[in-house]
Amino acid sequence: MAAEKPAPAKVLYCGVCGLPAEYCEFGPDFERCKPWLRAHAPGVYPDELVASSSGGDDKDVGKVGERLQGVSISTADGSTSAGGASASSKTEEVKRLPGGKLKKKDKQEVIIEKIVRNKRKCVTVVKGLDLFGVKLSDASKKLGKKFATGASVVK
Repeated sequence: MAAEKPAPAKVLYCGVCGLPAEYCEFGPDFERCKPWLRAHAPGVYPDELVASSSGGDDKDVGKVGERLQGVSISTADGSTSAGGASASSKTEEVKRLPGGKLKKKDKQEVIIEKIVRNKRKCVTVVKGLDLFGVKLSDASKKLGKKFATGASVVK
């Protein structure tokens, strides 16, 4: 009794670029492949992808914009570019102490920065873990083991 061999998979190739239909969007000219995909492979791509990338509706653009509202990217110099958030929302909370002194309370956030040194070598800096009650020495040890690299704690 021999084990049954599975049937070979049937692959639909694009008539325009020659790639499998699932990979057309990564091919040389997805714009030319769209009409062929709509006609011959309607189930491969969602209608939103084929329609929105060919001009799309304002509704689709609005949905994407709503999803990107909370996303922000911090650059190496410390400036933040946020999707819809203003710079004033990043201000720290101020707490009054006795005697009229002001104490600023840092906003709880973890910042991950990639710093390039010597052209090809990079250093990844993680800031803000201590604000969440993480022991930095334990986190350093676990991250070093997880990513097979050196890790250190700098205050």
